[in-house]
Amino acid sequence: QVHLVESGGGLVQYGGSLRLSCEASGRFSRIHEMSWYRQAPGKERELVADITSGGGTYVKDSVQGRFTISRDHAKNTVFLQMNSLIPEDTAVYYCNVKYWLEGLIETWGQGTQVTVSS
Repeated sequence: QVHLVESGGGLVQYGGSLRLSCEASGRFSRIHEMSWYRQAPGKERELVADITSGGGTYVKDSVQGRFTISRDHAKNTVFLQMNSLIPEDTAVYYCNVKYWLEGLIETWGQGTQVTVSS
């Protein structure tokens, strides 16, 4: 059982920055992958960025150069640094973690609201 706690969302002006964090706690053998998704009202949930246990990263094209995903293995925490925010970034951001226990298991964070005003 793994529990995810997200933080760092909020209201920010156009061009501002936010740093999201997601900490995993509980029992697992190894974290396989940590990801950030987002979902705007009436829109489907989309992958924003992910990072594997080996350190490989993926960032969605539309946020390339503005968002950076990173991790702290000792704290089982993943971060999403968001710079130069625009209104199109407004969404609920969800942390997703895939980990090994009795197989490859997936769990989701509670979501944190990011709102960017013009």
